[in-house]
Amino acid sequence: MSDIAIKVEKLSKRYRIGQPTNRYKTLRETLADLLAAPFRRKISAPSYIQKSISNSTSNSALASLRSDEIWALKEVSFEVKRGEIVGIIGRNGAGKSTLLKILSRITEPTEGHAEIRGRLGSLLEVGTGFHAELTGRENIYLNGAILGMKRVEIGRKFDEIVSFAEVEKFIGTPVKHYSSGMYLRLAFAVAAHLEPEILLVDEVLAVGDAAFQKKSLGKMGDVAKQGRTVLFVSHNMQAILRLCSRSILIQEGKLLLEGRSEQVVGQYLSEAQQATTHRVWEEPSRAPGDDYVRLTKVRVSDESGEVRPKYDIRKPIWIHIEFWNEAELMCLAPGIHLYNEEGICLFMSYDHNSPDWQSRAYRPGAYGALCEIPGNFLGEGKYFVNVAINVEKTQSVCHVFMPEAVGFEVFDPFEGDSVRGPNSNTWGGVMRPMLRWSTTPTNNAA
Repeated sequence: MSDIAIKVEKLSKRYRIGQPTNRYKTLRETLADLLAAPFRRKISAPSYIQKSISNSTSNSALASLRSDEIWALKEVSFEVKRGEIVGIIGRNGAGKSTLLKILSRITEPTEGHAEIRGRLGSLLEVGTGFHAELTGRENIYLNGAILGMKRVEIGRKFDEIVSFAEVEKFIGTPVKHYSSGMYLRLAFAVAAHLEPEILLVDEVLAVGDAAFQKKSLGKMGDVAKQGRTVLFVSHNMQAILRLCSRSILIQEGKLLLEGRSEQVVGQYLSEAQQATTHRVWEEPSRAPGDDYVRLTKVRVSDESGEVRPKYDIRKPIWIHIEFWNEAELMCLAPGIHLYNEEGICLFMSYDHNSPDWQSRAYRPGAYGALCEIPGNFLGEGKYFVNVAINVEKTQSVCHVFMPEAVGFEVFDPFEGDSVRGPNSNTWGGVMRPMLRWSTTPTNNAA
């Protein structure tokens, strides 16, 4: 048997802007529809040993490509061996999710060919493959059956899945009544525990709370040790470096670089250093967010409001976030995650510290949030800001997550009144706070 689990040859996907895209049902969704009504009887389904995905477009059709058409992917080729964990990285809109959707048979390619050799599990969107009318328990058994597992095999994993997802009290409830957080936890637990030979994971983990993200990344590490094949899309460079020995960088739909994760992540961060200080989303339907909240604008400025690419290390930096709320929401918390140029998260901060935050009502309309990063706090270097907008009541639900929304650079003017004072040596550290010091004589001093 070949040691290749995934083989992609010149895969391309073209979209026509402003027109609905053709979408065909996955095997999982088709079987879910067929099996939903009589589900409470025993289910069995054959394992999906090998899939081939291909399509082509004639030269004459390519010649007539119109200006309202874009290539989300263009002639992408690579191979993944059995047991490899490969990271897929790139900026938003680069084509990463499109690639995984083609491999999952959620959408079909315009050109090219891909082969998946093994049972495939995917976690691309919250609750992918779940049937809304079935309970959590029934969906676990349904998903396992579609993967070709026997009922007794699923039963052995059942308690572990439920415990991991933390949905014990609601396992008998139809999943249409689950919150997005419960959906997410159960969807990941099913995908990770039912042992598909190949697992595709998109940035869906980014919307979980910190504790769930940590637990999920730990589980991904366990999957790696078990020798299963994983394609992992993430903006978390530390997770990529920790889990993936090899990575692929996609830029504007093309495979830009493939190799050791350290090399690929380094190239990606170098490219990302050109991040803009001001982002605007004019078209609501394409703005980051969901049906409840949409991000409209993010910018970085000095204390006078001027947008600039570089900021004096001694001066405060302001992050401006503008968003549109479509629903009556309580405890809405805009926030930022600040990363340095090595992809390390320095801190996260959310607007939920004011005394009235728990009772604050966000009625439909436009809002602006402002966060101040004080002067003499960050070290010299380049920084990138992820923007998130959550509802944080009984549980955290993320409505907006925009990685690398904006970026900026901090510099020291060497004028003697910064933290480093007259010291001319190179100063390290990602932070450079102006701390309180006191030096006094002791009894032994001359």
